[in-house]
Amino acid sequence: MIAEKIKKIILESLQKLDVEAKEVSLEHPDEISNGDYSTNVALAYAKTMKMKPRELAEKIFVELEKNKPKEIERIEIAGPGFINFYLSREFITENISAILRHAQDFGKNKILAGRKVMVEYTDPNPFKEFHIGHLMSNAVGESVSRLVEFQGAEVKRACWQGDVGLHVAKAVWGMQKKIQDSRFKIQEAGTKEWGQAYAIGSFAYEGQTKYHMQTWYGKQSGDFLDILTGDVVRNAKTEINDLNKEIFDKSDKEVNTLYDAGRKVSLAHFEEIYKKLDTKFDYNFFEGIEGRDGKPIVEEYLKYGVFEKSEGAIVYRGDKHGLHTRVFINSQGLPTYEAKELGLNKKKFELEPHLEKSIIVTANEQSEYFKVVLRAMGEIFPEIAKRTKHLAHGMLRLSTGKMSSRTGNVITGESLMTAVEAMVHKKLEERELETVEKNKIAEAVAIGAIKYSILKQAIGSDIIYDFEKSISFEGDSGPYLQYSYVRAKSVLQKAKDVGIEPVNLRKAKPSEISLLERLLVRFPEVVLRAGSEYAPHLVATYLTELAGSFNSYYAKNQIVNVEDSTSAYKAALTESFAATVKNGLWLLGINVPERM
Repeated sequence: MIAEKIKKIILESLQKLDVEAKEVSLEHPDEISNGDYSTNVALAYAKTMKMKPRELAEKIFVELEKNKPKEIERIEIAGPGFINFYLSREFITENISAILRHAQDFGKNKILAGRKVMVEYTDPNPFKEFHIGHLMSNAVGESVSRLVEFQGAEVKRACWQGDVGLHVAKAVWGMQKKIQDSRFKIQEAGTKEWGQAYAIGSFAYEGQTKYHMQTWYGKQSGDFLDILTGDVVRNAKTEINDLNKEIFDKSDKEVNTLYDAGRKVSLAHFEEIYKKLDTKFDYNFFEGIEGRDGKPIVEEYLKYGVFEKSEGAIVYRGDKHGLHTRVFINSQGLPTYEAKELGLNKKKFELEPHLEKSIIVTANEQSEYFKVVLRAMGEIFPEIAKRTKHLAHGMLRLSTGKMSSRTGNVITGESLMTAVEAMVHKKLEERELETVEKNKIAEAVAIGAIKYSILKQAIGSDIIYDFEKSISFEGDSGPYLQYSYVRAKSVLQKAKDVGIEPVNLRKAKPSEISLLERLLVRFPEVVLRAGSEYAPHLVATYLTELAGSFNSYYAKNQIVNVEDSTSAYKAALTESFAATVKNGLWLLGINVPERM
């Protein structure tokens, strides 16, 4: 890449001046008039060399001019000692040609070729609803997976699902109470009914009665308000705790049948959502399968002092390492999330022994939890712990604040997608499109709007979702990028209709280099950094700037003109933009419609 070549000649110039430097800073100036790249090395080393920054910059400039590569048109000194580099017209044109040649492969590199990486993300719990927090994890995990793939690695996508545990016992208990009503049949239970059952169990577990249920069930669900009487609630906690153990042990046939029905409904529903989100997992792991392996691991390493007994439970003393103590096997003899995590990660590396890295994507509220788990794992499976990275994202919130499936006041991922899709449909009302095509476009635009809203900020940041801004066809949004792509494709079709093909670039190129051209050649560099830092927001930011430059170029230039000798080059530039923005949106997990 040209950036690396520029860094190299800067280091060589510094060495000739007896300046000891192992790394140099190279940035893109905010103003394009200040060049394509700029370095502050003269300011950084002036004091060491006992010179004024401008004086050192002039000496560096002399050395740079001696070895200036053909890709650089000119080098200039600016301000107190910044050194700016301007790319040549020939280099820019060659890169535009390369984009046309490589098309969907433009931006890829082979830095991770031959390596295998597993990315675990989304991680919804069967028997509970797929909430917008899962949408956030999915968007981040899918984008990180694609960034890693774009760098040549083989990526295995994994989903870890809690199909056993107290939440399951609450749902099954709630369903047991619901099916006592003769008007309700288990065969009719879908995700909504299982969600209600979970809420019933949660309220009862905490000793709350039917009167509290009215805050979310309302009159329409009055059939179930009589379930939570004082007598029923009084014994609920004990019953649910006992049921939790029965489910884990699979000791009751009737309970197993009810459990299997709920699990099947939940997993089928999740698959429908994944299809919409364009995610397909290579591995589906479950707490009820791989998670069981955690208990014998903890019991084995209890003998070696990694864990210790405390009040009938088995714990890891994280406080000895500046962390906090966590329970790995509870007083009922059941493995907690922590123990299950050990079983899961052991299984990952058994299935994929050549796995170089395992990336786990969760909300940042689990960061402290993972510090303890990874510390314990380091004592048991040091190699696995060394290859495991926890990538924490922020929380996705609406104006109502944080969601809670415990209270039933949950914002499901599906309801958010449906709401945004309905708003997009309104925007498309006046467009002359067939119903089937309009539906496909609305879905692609809605998913794109949500994913972009999540990915445009650094992964650790919380996000307040703004419905109106997210679906805007102008500015900082997913639909804006999709619409810019559609506009480019429309221009290319018009060019094709009048016989203008994006060829003969060397003969037809304009003398002035546009901002659009300068931005296009940066895409591989953006991909490299975003992939190395697991930072999809770098791609999102770049694409927004790129789309802005294309729309400005479109407004100022007549691209399709048979009498313009540069029209073929302009068409080539438009095609290069379309290919680049499509690749960038793919990296964000966003599909592009051909029409909008």
